[in-house]
Amino acid sequence: MTVVYERRGTGEPLVLLHGIGHHWQAWLPVLDLLAESHDVIAIDLPGFGESPMPVDGPPRDMAKAVDGVAAFLGELGLDRPHVAGNSLGGAMALELANAGLVASATALSPAGFWTPRELRWAVGLLTAHRWGTRIPQPVMRRMFRYGAVRAMCFGMICARPNRLTAEVALSDALALRDGLAFPAAARAGRAYAYRGTPAVPVTIAWGTRDRVLLYRQAARAREALPGAHHVDLPGCGHVPMSDDPALVASVILATTRGNRH
Repeated sequence: MTVVYERRGTGEPLVLLHGIGHHWQAWLPVLDLLAESHDVIAIDLPGFGESPMPVDGPPRDMAKAVDGVAAFLGELGLDRPHVAGNSLGGAMALELANAGLVASATALSPAGFWTPRELRWAVGLLTAHRWGTRIPQPVMRRMFRYGAVRAMCFGMICARPNRLTAEVALSDALALRDGLAFPAAARAGRAYAYRGTPAVPVTIAWGTRDRVLLYRQAARAREALPGAHHVDLPGCGHVPMSDDPALVASVILATTRGNRH
């Protein structure tokens, strides 16, 4: 399986998994902060970013998707790395922890703690954003020069869209538009709920202003995983790495070091 990734730093390996419709660049705000302590591998999940769709098609369910990531870790020779993920990637991080394949897991607004209605809201919101990217790329490039337009387009995903540059906004919009695995991942989500009892250190962190996977889902995560460490990310949205890079990096590093944030 071909997987595109960015690798920086030295130390114990730390694998970063992005959310549905995103790409490894989602982690750029925190990448160098994490690379000061870890060998960081930020990947484009199969069918997203620059990673091609698997030859046998997109994964039909979460188990198949996790198997694909586990196979990739094996190809890199990574034996129980730390892992952190956001949204879809957060759920995958928890599943990898449940399987005992990682040393620790940090899940930022992970999928799998929703009600059916909340799932429909999240998929509908992201699908609407995806349709909004189907305008010509030169037009999007001109539009994103204006902070008010970036705020309008990304305000439901990021709590602080003013922190996105025009270049990042365009790159993220194109990743959402061109993510071939988006429809399959959205369909698979309908049958997914996280049910696990990982034996490794786990932190679940939720943005208090998450408008995609709503903050109230954090309470369900606390009930489902009482042995995990649960953290609020004040003022952060669904992609907290861009809203508060220092806070997100500190939460991840506290987990990999076995500390409480």
